[in-house]
Parts: sequence; C-alpha cells; structure tokens
Amino acid sequence: MKIPQHIAIIMDGNGRWAKAQGKPRSFGHKAGADNVEVICRAAKSLGVKYLTMYTFSTENWSRPKDEVETLMKLIRQYLKKFEKTAIEEDMRIRIIGDRTKLSRELLSQIDHTEKVTGEQNGMQLLLAINYGSRDEMIRAMRLQAKEVADGALRPEDITETSFAAFLDAPDVPDPDFLIRTSGEARLSNYLLWQLAYSEFYFTDVPWPAFSPEELKIAVEAYDGRDRRFGGVHAE
Repeated sequence: MKIPQHIAIIMDGNGRWAKAQGKPRSFGHKAGADNVEVICRAAKSLGVKYLTMYTFSTENWSRPKDEVETLMKLIRQYLKKFEKTAIEEDMRIRIIGDRTKLSRELLSQIDHTEKVTGEQNGMQLLLAINYGSRDEMIRAMRLQAKEVADGALRPEDITETSFAAFLDAPDVPDPDFLIRTSGEARLSNYLLWQLAYSEFYFTDVPWPAFSPEELKIAVEAYDGRDRRFGGVHAE
C-alpha cells in the first residue's frame, strides 16, 4: 500500500462529540487531546514520516475565555505528558505558528518539549498552535521584505522556493494528504501554501472517535487515488 510520507489533520468535532454524549465541550477537548497520541502511534506504525495537526488556530481566540483557557491548559499538559512517549517511540515534536501570543508557561513547555525530543530521528509530529496560514504567509513576507530592504535579495530573485524558506517549517515536505474529521469540507486557513497539491479526505467521524482503523481506511483511500501534478503522474 502506498503510504503518504506527510499527513496533515484538521482535528474537528470535539465539542459536537461531547454534546452528543451529554457532556461539556471540555470533555470533548480532553478526549481529543488523548486521541492525538493514539493516532500518532498508528501513523508511525504505518510508516508516515511527518504528521501535522491543527491544534489551535489564530481564529480560536474568539471562543469563550474559559474554553480558550481550557484548551491552552490541555495543550501544555499534553506536551508534558507526551514527551516520554515521543522519546520511547523515537518521535520528534515541533511547533509551528505565531508564538507571540502564547503564555510564558506554555512557551517554556514548548521549548522544553522541542529540546528533549529534538534528537529523535523517527516520525516528526508538528503541532500547529496559534496557527493561521494567512498569518504564516504574512510573517514570511515580512521577513523576505526585510531581506530585500537590506539588499540581501533582489525582488526579481524571489521564487516559490525562496518564499517557502521563510515559512514555519521550511525543511518539512509539503503534505501528501489532508484529513479533516467531523463532516466539514473546508481548509479553515490551514497550510494553504503547503496543501496546493495535496489529496483531501473528509470523514463524518468526529476527532475523538477517529481511531487507528479510521486512519487506515483514509490511507487506503489515498492509496487508491491517481496522483497527478499538472497532468503529470506523481511517482
């Protein structure tokens, strides 16, 4: 079976899953956080090299304050808890997104997690925290504009490759495959540049119920597709 080397996931449906069970949204977010580790293990066992998960978007700040605080606390707790598993499973954890709005406590945890897992050589898990694709591209444009202003780069030398070098994880290959759970069929400002030639897969299964079996079904769907880029078959 053809396995995508890089899978991006929009983890949607925590709140709706919890509501269907008569539970508060926080219950769904906790279940969703727990499922990250389950799917990481499953993806690694399939041979996936990179896994990028939409953890907290730039738009999520508009949610009720108590929900945002719950999410931030869960992210911090998850990073601390998952460090041991990442080391045992030879996984490296990286964070993409704008860190300027994150709390001192969360930033400290991010620094620690990236440091202690930084030497792992297996699958890379990228967590998008305070991430929005338009925001990422604007930040990249500002950095590249500074190079032009400083005389280090000529405008006519700007290319797709030179621009991509200023994105949050320029060394990571673009996703081959995007999965979005819980029935929505949109990108929600996620990896817009990187997903230009990716295959998309949408499922009605909410994220907390998205099991390793569901991941395998998704990858089997990917395997059955005829990948083309501008009319040229992908190898």
